[in-house]
Amino acid sequence: MTFHRLFPRASILLLAFWLGIGPALGQGLLRDAEIEHGLAQLAAPILRAAGLAPDRVKILLVDDQSLNAFVISNDAIYIHSGLIARAQSAAMIQAVIAHEAAHIVNGHISRRMTNLDHARNAAGLGLALAAAAAVAGQGDAARGIALGTGSAAQRSFFSHTRAEESSADQSGIRFMASAGVAPAAMRDLLAIFSGQELLSAGRQDPYLRSHPLSRDRMRAIDGFVAQYKGGEVLPQTEYWFARLRGKLSAFTRSPKWTLAQAPSDPVGDAGLMRQAIARHRLAQTPAALALLDQLQGQRPEDAFLYDLRGQMLIEARDFNAAARAYQQAARLAPGNALILAGLGRAQLATGAPAEARATLERSRDQDFRNSAMMRDLALAYARTQKPGLAGMITAERFALMGRMKDAGLHARRALGQLPEGSAPWQRAQDVLIASERAANGR
Repeated sequence: MTFHRLFPRASILLLAFWLGIGPALGQGLLRDAEIEHGLAQLAAPILRAAGLAPDRVKILLVDDQSLNAFVISNDAIYIHSGLIARAQSAAMIQAVIAHEAAHIVNGHISRRMTNLDHARNAAGLGLALAAAAAVAGQGDAARGIALGTGSAAQRSFFSHTRAEESSADQSGIRFMASAGVAPAAMRDLLAIFSGQELLSAGRQDPYLRSHPLSRDRMRAIDGFVAQYKGGEVLPQTEYWFARLRGKLSAFTRSPKWTLAQAPSDPVGDAGLMRQAIARHRLAQTPAALALLDQLQGQRPEDAFLYDLRGQMLIEARDFNAAARAYQQAARLAPGNALILAGLGRAQLATGAPAEARATLERSRDQDFRNSAMMRDLALAYARTQKPGLAGMITAERFALMGRMKDAGLHARRALGQLPEGSAPWQRAQDVLIASERAANGR
């Protein structure tokens, strides 16, 4: 699937409406199959040690260069891209995941949700808590998904208490030790924020505002870390860290900078991929594909390299070749929702809307957080003479983006085209109710 920015305001914005806080434009998630796979590889041993199922907790990347990570539901951990860029090892990212997983396991999120009278309404829309940068946007309508004026309700929901932080630190370090990851990485991670507590709140990274750091807390962490020894560097973990970090860098840094730095990348695969992406971004697609050929010669069964090839080809408007690349990616990773979304887009571009519709429906069944996929699915419905379903999916997409007025308009239109009482009709009705509540500030 294309590496792109989405705006997954979803239920966090609905949650904001229930709290009486209005949304503003902001940044969203960076959705990419390879990056999310890499994060899943880092997370899996930590989540298992925490007693969580790795296939039930997604690790999602927020498009924000500030340093932050947070959880707002029990099924996803959000990490800012800036934190990935600053991390020096896979273990540091695993420390982030361990700490946030501890907030889930220790019931910190669940306790907050029980205090939100309308949480059931947000969940009932079927869009779950899929927000991004909520903490970063606190009190700042120009950054992240700004949730308004920093009300008492908002602060209560997003701020962790000292007791919660101490509990999450201790549990997270225990998870790391159990997973064979060096607990000292937790201390290394928090050292990034050293001295920031002396800055004004507006200049601090949002992690420090939502996860208060104090000398007492650091001393406690030192004590926790001292209880555990060892931990090993796993080559496979470091490999995926290098790939996901390299891909993120190649798509967000200057191509010229990437071409100067990538040849010296200690992980050769990551270096070749970075160069290929940089060449593609410079509109040198033949050179990019040649580099990708070299990399695929070393890893012929790597689904994510076919996914990247598909992206390059579809952006170069070679739609048939893109569809073939995505088909190979989907064959190698049949359950990957983002790869299926890329394949569906390519099928649409080649003039096969019925095939695209089936592919995109499979993608949506596995991952509803992808507004680009929903846009393509609506188009596939429209091109196969299903206007009611197209309107319903469009309404859900606008709700996912936080554009509740537009969501309501499309939901109302879809209701007139769908069989009353059917499952799609009920989904459109849910969106309409949510949009009316948002309009009324409820």
